[in-house]
Amino acid sequence: MAGRIPREFIDDLIARSDIVDVIDARVKLKKAGRNYQACCPFHNEKSPSFSVAPDKQFYHCFGCGAHGNVISFLMDYDRLEFVEAIEELARIHGVDVPREQNAQYDPAKAAQKKQQADNDFELMEQACKLFQIALRKHPDHAQVIDYLKQRGLSGEIAKAWEIGFAPDEWQYLGDALATDSQRTQQCLDLKLTTENDRGKRYDFFRGRLMFPIRDRRGRVIGFGGRVMQAEQSPKYLNSPETRIFHKGSELYGLHRARTLHRSLQRLVVVEGYMDVVALSQFEIDYAVASLGTATTPEHVQLMFRNTDEIVCCYDGDNAGRKAAWRTLENALPMLQDGKQIKFMFLPDGEDPDTMVRQIGKEAMEDLFRQAQPLSQFMFEHLLKEHSVTSTEGKAALKKVAQPLVDNILGTNQKELLTAELARICGEHDKYQIDRDIKSAQAQHKPKKDFSKGAQKLEQSPVRMLIRLLLEAPKLATTVQQVKPQLLVTAGFKGWSIFMQLHAYCVAHPQANTGMLFEAFKDHEAAPHLTSLMQQECLVKPDDYDTVYADAFSRLIQQYLKGRADELLAKSRHTQLAPGEKEELRKLLAHK
Repeated sequence: MAGRIPREFIDDLIARSDIVDVIDARVKLKKAGRNYQACCPFHNEKSPSFSVAPDKQFYHCFGCGAHGNVISFLMDYDRLEFVEAIEELARIHGVDVPREQNAQYDPAKAAQKKQQADNDFELMEQACKLFQIALRKHPDHAQVIDYLKQRGLSGEIAKAWEIGFAPDEWQYLGDALATDSQRTQQCLDLKLTTENDRGKRYDFFRGRLMFPIRDRRGRVIGFGGRVMQAEQSPKYLNSPETRIFHKGSELYGLHRARTLHRSLQRLVVVEGYMDVVALSQFEIDYAVASLGTATTPEHVQLMFRNTDEIVCCYDGDNAGRKAAWRTLENALPMLQDGKQIKFMFLPDGEDPDTMVRQIGKEAMEDLFRQAQPLSQFMFEHLLKEHSVTSTEGKAALKKVAQPLVDNILGTNQKELLTAELARICGEHDKYQIDRDIKSAQAQHKPKKDFSKGAQKLEQSPVRMLIRLLLEAPKLATTVQQVKPQLLVTAGFKGWSIFMQLHAYCVAHPQANTGMLFEAFKDHEAAPHLTSLMQQECLVKPDDYDTVYADAFSRLIQQYLKGRADELLAKSRHTQLAPGEKEELRKLLAHK
């Protein structure tokens, strides 16, 4: 659904949510003093270091540093995108997510679109069940069962993957689902049925083995149909694009892999649905397949949200290697430090389905572990096309390779591949000299002026004010003597950040730590605020008001003393203006 989600709705959703309830539904929490605790769901540990603060609506792990509010928890734990986390939270509260479009929001239209989406998912679920019923009860089901047995698939694995059968009939689905004009149109829109030029309607899938495609939330959004006779074509037929199915951003098998594994060490990308299913029968249940397309940047980004290692498994022929190269090109802009992509090529005539049946699970997983790193595959591929025995060949190689390396997101990965490219082109010495020059320049580079930007907060009263405001946003309204505008010209490091935080808290008197975290998560100072939140607050809650007011008082004193010193120094060299003389007199009297 197009349109931006209003900030006010997000703030209200966080405010009405209880982070303890949301987390406890996923990770069992135990009361520990004022807070709740558990073993961290984001890293392996034996003793609990994961703490949830109900008063702040914030969580923090003292082991791995994971932290955030109710939205960031849903994003990290359920592996959702931001909008999906908002939608999940809205579902919990039974409310619709509004959207801004041309600065206007029509609740009636939003409700209508949501109802349409719900109806679409319901219809697709019914189609999924009808295909499964056909596999068990249709007069032709015996030959389909025989085919599955020939392929080595057990009844249990077919049931687990909800494999079905689309009979070779014109109206199997149409007769069951298109019960009125509205449902008839819905079946056409979702490509369960189709229509020819003469207006004749018939089932889109006929005479095929059916694989339901579920999205990240487990909803059926489309189907993949596979032929059972070699002479039929195409081998795989996928649902066309619809209002709920976008194949460039979905992966077959990902929902099941996420369901079975809390933490995925690896994802293996294969080419066919049968490969995914066959690997899972051998307990390799972390394979996924793209839906009739090359692996897209969206696919790579989605996988990296769920794991740190991707193994792309392709046929060893030219087509397989071309597909691998397209994947590499799409993956480079998504490649961050700490993430890795490997490439594995199977012998001619083999696919993951046949391979795993020959060598077994352990040997197959050894092949995954030994797969080619991206860097090795990339330069091996380029060196086949460009000879570096001549200066011209080296120049041609560098012309092609450098843009690829520049696309890499991770600083360290880019640095290592740049060094390798320099070595291959015989420019390692020049590369090392350039690197040393840059390093020397960085060491002598003037420190950044943080006075107007994301100030690096030092141990100071300003740091204390910000830390306490993050802990207890209500201080902005309950401690009246703290007036940030009085020191707007004082030049204290971090003051502009504090003023923005203070202004937000005044405008949102019911804000908690979770809401404040969400409001400033994209701010340029967010890394420094995050660093502050990760440190233990040594002030007791009963002393928040006193310490908060005292920190501001100390800043006032620092400012007044500094201003007096400035005027005294000026008076020694030049005559003060009448206004400055009066200001100095008052400052000295105050001192």
